[in-house]
Amino acid sequence: MATAATAPAKNAAVHAKLSKQPGMTGMLIFGAVLLAGLAYIGVNLSTDLASVRATSAFPFILLGVALLIALGFEFVNGFHDTANAVATVIYTHSLEPHIAVVWSGFWNFLGVVTSSGAVAFGIVSLLPVELILQVGAGAGFAMVFALLVAAIIWNLGTWWFGLPASSSHTLIGSIIGVGIANQLMSPKTGTSGVDWAQAANIGRSLLLSPIFGFMVAALLLLAMRMLIPDKRLYQAPEGEEPPPFWIRGLLMLTCTGVSFFHGSNDGQKGMGLIMLILIGTVPTTYALNHAVSYEETQTFIAVSTQTAGVLTNHIDAGAVSGDPREDVTEYVRTREFKGGTMIALRQLVGDIGNELRLFKDLKNVPNDRTRNFRNDLYLVSEALRLMQKSGKPAFSDDEKKELANYKKMVDRATRFIPTWVKVAVALALGLGTMVGWKRIVVTVGEKIGKDHLTYAQGAAAEITAMATIGAADGLGLPVSTTHVLSSGIAGTMAANRSGLQMSTIRNLLMAWVLTLPISMLLAGFLFWGFSAMKI
Repeated sequence: MATAATAPAKNAAVHAKLSKQPGMTGMLIFGAVLLAGLAYIGVNLSTDLASVRATSAFPFILLGVALLIALGFEFVNGFHDTANAVATVIYTHSLEPHIAVVWSGFWNFLGVVTSSGAVAFGIVSLLPVELILQVGAGAGFAMVFALLVAAIIWNLGTWWFGLPASSSHTLIGSIIGVGIANQLMSPKTGTSGVDWAQAANIGRSLLLSPIFGFMVAALLLLAMRMLIPDKRLYQAPEGEEPPPFWIRGLLMLTCTGVSFFHGSNDGQKGMGLIMLILIGTVPTTYALNHAVSYEETQTFIAVSTQTAGVLTNHIDAGAVSGDPREDVTEYVRTREFKGGTMIALRQLVGDIGNELRLFKDLKNVPNDRTRNFRNDLYLVSEALRLMQKSGKPAFSDDEKKELANYKKMVDRATRFIPTWVKVAVALALGLGTMVGWKRIVVTVGEKIGKDHLTYAQGAAAEITAMATIGAADGLGLPVSTTHVLSSGIAGTMAANRSGLQMSTIRNLLMAWVLTLPISMLLAGFLFWGFSAMKI
C-alpha cells in the first residue's frame, strides 16, 4: 500500500504522461472522424430543411444559435463526466492517457448513438406543460436558452476549479428554476411550475446514487480481498509498469462499460432539449416522426377507436367538457382529475383518430396542422401517463394493456431522435473530453484519497459506476456519473483505511449541495431576462 508520503512520487509518473501532447497520427484520425461527423450532420440537416418554406432567414439563424448552445452544453458536459471514466485506467497505468481518452470517446459515441431516448424525454417531462406546447413561441425559446446557458455557466465554473460537479444535477436544477420563475411571472394566468412528483423521482435517483456508489464500492473491495488473494491487486503501481494482464483487462473492461453507459445515459440529457429546439423552429420536419409507415398509421387509427371505447367506459354520467384540449391541458398541468377530464380526453383521442383517418398517413398531416397535432398527441400521452401513475380512474388489467399499446404508438409518433442529433451530441461530448479532461482526471485520481489508487480500488469503483449507470439507463432515470464514480473511489479509500483528503471531500460536498440552488437561481433569472427580450 502506498503511504501519504510516497503517493506524490507515484503520481509523478502519471503527471509525466499527462503532460505529453497527443501524437500527430492520433490527432489526424480524430480530425478525420470529426470532419466526417460534421459532414454527416450537415448533409442530413440540409436534407431535412430542404422542404422548409420560410419567409425570412430568422428561423434558421435562431435554429443555428440554439443548436450551438445545446451542443455547447454537451461539450462542457464532456469536460466533467467523460473524464471520470478514464481516471482509473490512467492512474493504474492500464492505458496511456491519450489512448484512454480516445478509447473512452469511442464507447461514449456508441452509447449515445444506441441510446433509447427514455432519459431524454424523462427530462422534458419535467418542464412546464404550456412552455412545451408553446415551444415555437418566445417563452418556449426563453425556457430552452435559460436552461442551457445556466447549465453551461455552472459546469464551466466547477470545471475551472477541478470539481467533479454533476451535469445531471445542474440541468435538473435549471429546469426547476425555470418552472418556478414561470409560475411566479404569471400567477394570475395559472401557468404551471414544476412537475414535483417527477422531479422527486429523479431527485431520489440523483441523491441515492452516490450513497449507493460509496457503499457498494466499499463492500465490493472487501469482497475482492476475501475472494481474490493476489496481493498485486491491492498494491499501488510501481513506476510506469502496467498491471498484470488480467487486472489490466478488468480495468479496461470497466472503463469501457462506464464510457458506454455514460454515453447512453448522460448523452441523452441534451437530446430532449435539442428536439424541443427543432420542433420549435421547424415543426413541419421534426414535430412528427415521418419514419412511421402507412401500415403503422392504419394500425394507430384502429387502436385509437378501441382506446376511445375504453375511455368511454369511465366517463361519469352528466360529465361535460368545454374545450377538450384546454381541459386535458389543465389536467396535465394540475394533476387534478375532474368530472370533465375523461370526456375531454376521449374527445381528443377520437379527434386524433379521425384526423389520421382523413390524412391516411402521418406524413400527410398538413404543415399548418403539424404543431397542433403534435401537441394533441403530447397531451394525450402525458394524461395517460399521469392516470396510470395515480391509479385514477381504476382501469382493468385488459384496459391498461390497451391504453399502454395506444400510448406506445403515440410516443412512436412524437418521441423520436434523428440519428444526426445523436451523432452531433456524441461529437460534442468527445470534443469536450479532448479539451478539458485533465483537471477532473487529476481530482478523481489523486485528490480524493490520501494514498495512490490501487488496481482493486479502481476496478471496484468502475464496476459499481458501470452497474449503477447501466441500471438507471434501463429505468430511464438520469444519474450522475461524476457522483457515482467519485463516491465509489471514496468508498474504496474508506474500506481500505487509506484515508480521505477532507479538503477535497468538503469541496465535492459543497459543489453537490450548491449545484441545485445556484443552477435554479441562474436559470430563473435568465428565463426572466430572455422572456423580457421577446425572442
